[in-house]
Amino acid sequence: MSAMSSNWDRRSVLRAAAGLSAAGALAACGSNNGRSGGGSSGKSLVQYFHAYGESGTEQAIKKYAKAYDKAAVTTQWITGSDFESKLFATLLTKNAPDLFEFHPQIQLVKSGQVADLTDIIDPVKDDFNPADIKSHTVDGKIYGVRMIDDPQFFFYRPSLLEKAGVKVPTTLDELIEAAAKLTTGKVKGLFLGNDLHAVINPMIWSAGADTLDEKNQIAYHTDGVIDGIKKMRKLFTSGDLLLDAPADYWDPSALNQGLCAMQFCGMWAMPQFQQTLGDDIGIFPFPKVTDDGKPSVYNGGWSMFVNAKGENVDLAKEYVKWLWIDQKKYQEDWATSYGFHIPPRTSIAQSATKLKSGLPAEGVKLFNEYGHFDNIGWTQAMITALEDVFADSVRKGGDPGAALDKADKTVDRELKKLFG
Repeated sequence: MSAMSSNWDRRSVLRAAAGLSAAGALAACGSNNGRSGGGSSGKSLVQYFHAYGESGTEQAIKKYAKAYDKAAVTTQWITGSDFESKLFATLLTKNAPDLFEFHPQIQLVKSGQVADLTDIIDPVKDDFNPADIKSHTVDGKIYGVRMIDDPQFFFYRPSLLEKAGVKVPTTLDELIEAAAKLTTGKVKGLFLGNDLHAVINPMIWSAGADTLDEKNQIAYHTDGVIDGIKKMRKLFTSGDLLLDAPADYWDPSALNQGLCAMQFCGMWAMPQFQQTLGDDIGIFPFPKVTDDGKPSVYNGGWSMFVNAKGENVDLAKEYVKWLWIDQKKYQEDWATSYGFHIPPRTSIAQSATKLKSGLPAEGVKLFNEYGHFDNIGWTQAMITALEDVFADSVRKGGDPGAALDKADKTVDRELKKLFG
């Protein structure tokens, strides 16, 4: 789901905790935690959500909460760029929420911040996408319940490709060539986001590499990735790439407003694309970078976590189980009524009628065939290290090998801290 604020890339900023200790100076935030009442049971819970951009999302979450009869559940709907800072500052205080949405991050587990949810997930574990379970598991225990899966790919206007005599790209070289042919006047061929961060991991996967391997060792420093970075530099300097768009990649406005012919975005925006462009919209995965690579689709998404340091851990777990495991009707509503997302529960995904045909069905197919999920051991420091590689090598034209060597040092330090 897209963010409310057009100047906030929520997916790159929020994929990881910036470090709880760094939030100490902000600990005064969240003094009004919304705890009041408690309904007939006298019990109450507070949950944190960032402000989704799609109409009806806030009302839906509050509707679900109101239907719970074992506690009064208050939702703090945090707008703009305040979510991460408020969440991690407030987690340090007595006003911390009982549960909150975020992304799987091993720091939250290592610091004892999130509760083990294995007991409530185990009975239905086989009904979850195995990759969603894996991405939330540390030492055999499951932390967090996935609410939605958000595949990301390229959206394009078939009419513009046909007019330019361009076929759907299957390689990064073809994507670069297509962007050049599709650039006309004020219309750029391609939009990858204002900072290019959204396509770093897909480029790595499409080069036949990965962030970390199964042994939690560096897997991104390959000849294929270096080749991919050089090609991204060529694209960046070509004049065919839309830069500094009014909204970032998660917002469909660049393509919808005719600023570009192809845009990297997420499945959540499909209804908006279709509403504006009708049938003149198609999708394709991030194309392969090298001959031995293959197309890739990044699967983002959001998960619900229980604050292990809160006063209502058991009650919060009961609520998470009730809403995100037992209430399949609400889970399908959340995944398909406010933008399109793939339910992480297999049974719900298979019965979701809105995803069974047309462009949504094609998105599901690409997700199943080429999808990659977050690695819970890939920390914010590691993410930033590769963002720096792109800054040095793609934007500034530096040597990719040297930039990756520098990143390796940061990533190795993190890996030693986490895994010894």
